[in-house]
Amino acid sequence: MTHSGEGDGEGDGGGGGTGLPASIEAAWGLRERPAKGPKPGIGLTRIVDAAVAVAAAEGLGAVSMGRVAKELGVSTMSLYRYVAAKDELYVLMQEAAVGEPPAPPAPGTGWREALSQWAWAQREAYHRNLWALRIPISGPPATPNSVAWWERGLGALEGTGLDDGTKISVILLVSGFVRNEATLMSDLDSAIKASGSSAQQVMAGYERTLRRLADPARYPAVAELLAAGGLDGEDGPDTEFTFGLDCVLDGVEALVRRRGRGAAGDCSRE
Repeated sequence: MTHSGEGDGEGDGGGGGTGLPASIEAAWGLRERPAKGPKPGIGLTRIVDAAVAVAAAEGLGAVSMGRVAKELGVSTMSLYRYVAAKDELYVLMQEAAVGEPPAPPAPGTGWREALSQWAWAQREAYHRNLWALRIPISGPPATPNSVAWWERGLGALEGTGLDDGTKISVILLVSGFVRNEATLMSDLDSAIKASGSSAQQVMAGYERTLRRLADPARYPAVAELLAAGGLDGEDGPDTEFTFGLDCVLDGVEALVRRRGRGAAGDCSRE
């Protein structure tokens, strides 16, 4: 992704009245290249692209200001003209990796289908950049693409009758489910690859271990699951996500119907 404003803001605190770091202001296009003075040798976009390339190849842990500077062939100190700290760089890397949200659904699309499309698109973005899941969440959306994703998600809930606060809660619920599922699948995939075995071999070994260890008298539910062949299924890669998202949206739908009848209160109320 190409950031708006190619990142020529200084790496100090935000000076545009936003309270944001200068590098984030640059991503919003709020800081322009000075008309006078020497032309910088690098820009924020190049720094972020280099950092993303390192993370994609070696994982987020390999990203450091020194490593990115080495990739660009510049001194580490030269990066601080654009990015004041690695945490800021992380935010901009995530902004670049996740990219813009998909186009709005076709007119007439119901809220459930619109929100489902939003969730699937978010999952796809995470799966393209699994390293981005390792970036700590440091606050609410503050970059152009992250705000655009929120805008698209909130827009999907138009016409539901939910108030603004409840819409935000729904978006947090759905996005949290997406992030958690993607993280879990990433962890499992990494563990399977590290074992040197196939997913089927890993699950077969796990089942054999459980059969040896799970005493039916102490773990009757697990023993019943094993006896019924509950771990033998050949589920596709999207099965659990489809099931979980449907359950989450079923709950949101019940909330929408209840609010539509004029009921008040949170999800725990009938």
